[in-house]
Amino acid sequence: MPFIQIIEFTTKKPDEIEQLVEEWRAATEGKRTAQRGTLTEDRDRPGTYVQIVEFPSFEDAMANSSLPETAALSERMAALCDGQTRFVNLDVRSVAEM
Repeated sequence: MPFIQIIEFTTKKPDEIEQLVEEWRAATEGKRTAQRGTLTEDRDRPGTYVQIVEFPSFEDAMANSSLPETAALSERMAALCDGQTRFVNLDVRSVAEM
């Protein structure tokens, strides 16, 4: 079953976070299980961002989370964020093109 993780955070340094993600992508080439990542900015809450990460399954997401590069990304990203990061873990039940 496909799996999506939503990561919500606030920061005044979104460009630095995007750079960290690019570094992570390069470092995990060939071993990461994340299929797609979408970074969004909340229009109603300036400085609030939502990263949507798609995986083939929950198990693949857990394998991705276990990568040392992912732990390093998380730690470095937390240093650039203001406050707590919120995670939402979602099993995909259906997808419909609109």
